[in-house]
Amino acid sequence: MSQRRELKPPNGGGASIIDRELFRFLVDLEVRKAQRLRYCVSLVCLAASLRPHPSEPPLVEIIARHIRATDAVAPWASASLVLLLVDAEVASLPSIIRRLTKDLPTEWSAGGSGYPRTATGAEDLLRQATDMMLEAQKDGGARLYLAR
Repeated sequence: MSQRRELKPPNGGGASIIDRELFRFLVDLEVRKAQRLRYCVSLVCLAASLRPHPSEPPLVEIIARHIRATDAVAPWASASLVLLLVDAEVASLPSIIRRLTKDLPTEWSAGGSGYPRTATGAEDLLRQATDMMLEAQKDGGARLYLAR
């Protein structure tokens, strides 16, 4: 059995940083819970076009500090991360991303999706958010695209 690792951001606040495997498991559990209790779940894939300066903390740590402790963040592809935002509407994602990216030391692109508005399950959420992030990157970055 693989060992799962959870890290806390250095300042002790914000969201937990978890690995990909645990993140996928958590998204699936959260969507099932949202189905039973009738609330929303949003997912955001965020990519950085440049690596931060060596003196800057990794992007995943920067973002984790600025989201709620009830949310989760995981490193995704080589220069991206994924956020699980519990009880966050898709319509709220632009303001959340604006707040998270206003002081980023690098260019960024993001894609978002939400249960139940755009996706019916965990795999849909992940696929839609990733696809939207890739579209934003292709169109020049510094933008958020949302699944419809």
